[in-house]
Amino acid sequence: MHRYLEHSIQSDLPSKLVLISGPRQAGKTTIARQIATEISGKKEVYLNWDYPEHRRAIRSLDWPRSAPVVVLDEIHKFPGWKSLLKGFFDVEGHKQSILVTGSARLDVYRKGGDSLFGRAYHYRLHPLTLGEISRGGSPPDIKKLLDPSSWISESDVIGEETLKKLMTLGGFPEPYLKANERDAKRWRLNRRERVLHEDLRDLTLIRSIAKLENLLDLLLERVGSPISINALREDLEVDHKTVESWIEILERLHFVFQVRPYGKRIQRSISKARKIYFWDWSEVPETGMRLENLLGTHLLKLCHYLQDVEGIQAELRYVRDRNKREVDFLLLKERSPWVLVEAKTSDIKESKSLPYFAERLQVKHAFQVTLKRYRGRHIVPCWDFLSKLP
Repeated sequence: MHRYLEHSIQSDLPSKLVLISGPRQAGKTTIARQIATEISGKKEVYLNWDYPEHRRAIRSLDWPRSAPVVVLDEIHKFPGWKSLLKGFFDVEGHKQSILVTGSARLDVYRKGGDSLFGRAYHYRLHPLTLGEISRGGSPPDIKKLLDPSSWISESDVIGEETLKKLMTLGGFPEPYLKANERDAKRWRLNRRERVLHEDLRDLTLIRSIAKLENLLDLLLERVGSPISINALREDLEVDHKTVESWIEILERLHFVFQVRPYGKRIQRSISKARKIYFWDWSEVPETGMRLENLLGTHLLKLCHYLQDVEGIQAELRYVRDRNKREVDFLLLKERSPWVLVEAKTSDIKESKSLPYFAERLQVKHAFQVTLKRYRGRHIVPCWDFLSKLP
């Protein structure tokens, strides 16, 4: 199965270290090994930090140099991984390309002597989305991607069926391709178990796993709503700093992501309260919140694609004021408001907040996506809208 980032990664490998991060089970190892095999053939070299013999080889840089590409999996669990790669690239990078994968966020350009700035390109691999599925894994047309007026088209029944499947099974390749709801539920439980009891153990000193699981359940109930750290602190009976650190760790492990409010040019705006969404939207129990989470994940993938592939600054925010007017998502391009998007499961009455904030922010493109086969001034079926995104 081909993925939307393959061509870009292959084009960067001859001159740069390439790093691929993303959620556990999103397909990072598969895409890395597929690219390495296409380039190297039977000479593929694959090393996984979780295997002791591979670990020794990585630490000592003792692997075959005959293959054009070497894949280093989960190497971020080694504290000195950036210094090791920096040294190899400076000495032998012209002889062999390195492809690195990691299920935690790779802080590639953190200040300090181990920074990989100028030596590496970082790609964030997302689960399957409607656009990627509809294009068979091919990348989107960048000209159309930068023109939001082209994101809507005539109703597509195939896209509607794909969206229903994604809403039920999520976008991670294994449960989506198996297309069995029972297996998807079992896979979901297993993934949570492995993230909390393996990845968490490898990267942190947290021992209160039960309370961290409680935090996840509380966050699932609050998807789409600005969160109160103080309320979470009281529910969990821990201090404010602990809740903040736990959320940051869950974000590093690609279990959740945060969306912050945008307040410029908005009177009485909310400027601090964040929203939290899940990388696996199928975990969210209520349909309306699940649709909003699915939409947010698709839009985050768009932002990461524009940044990682095209070098365009893009960011996902939301807007809300103290009069409780709100639009679920605002896309920023080069730090300026670009596109407003509101999610509605069945309401075909246009949101009053959408034109209000579009005028205040001088945003030309505003969409209200719905699960209905209905079109209005700003209203479009969700599957048509999402099919144009990465």
